[in-house]
Amino acid sequence: MLDKVIENNQVNIIGEVVSEFKFSHEVFGEGFYLVDVSVNRLSEMVDIIPLMISERLLDVTKDYRGMKIEVSGQFRSYNRHEDTHNKLILSIFVRELQFIEDDEMPEEQSKANQIFLDGFVCKPPTYRKTPLGREIADILIAVNRPYGKSDYIPCIAWGRNARYAAGIEVGGHLQIQGRVQSREYTKKLSDEEVEKRIAYEVSVCKIDVVDDEE
Repeated sequence: MLDKVIENNQVNIIGEVVSEFKFSHEVFGEGFYLVDVSVNRLSEMVDIIPLMISERLLDVTKDYRGMKIEVSGQFRSYNRHEDTHNKLILSIFVRELQFIEDDEMPEEQSKANQIFLDGFVCKPPTYRKTPLGREIADILIAVNRPYGKSDYIPCIAWGRNARYAAGIEVGGHLQIQGRVQSREYTKKLSDEEVEKRIAYEVSVCKIDVVDDEE
């Protein structure tokens, strides 16, 4: 059962460590730390992706900035209470990792950032067009975890996939392949004050509806 649950949320990332470790939380005496990794896109842009790593996987007191790392794990979420509301915090929960040399970096950038999710639509998808006419659909899916927990993962689909996703109802069972991306946006705090923030989401390459009646 556990293997089946792990299979429904698989991420593989290859990138460069660009921050030091920052303590996140502790579970039964095991400390978990966040570190940022820079992953190249096919374009000139990069994604800065947070990894959640146990202190039992490597020495979190060391500075690994500039080193290349390959990780596999799951894209996870948790709600953090801030002032008057909950904020969805996303990171890659690392199960396995290894440091690699520059010549081991994949030539195909698509292989440096891959995710597979098997989950359920938990609110109506939002379809829109950008000012340039590009079609986009936002999908929030719940991916089951052991012990009755779920991760809530925002996904963004484009073009034909966006039109297709727009018609999927709440509760629809989806399988998604894509890549994890970071996106900077501006949050208006008051009339005078704005704050730059980073959102993390899955950019969808392939989307399939699973017929659970079969």
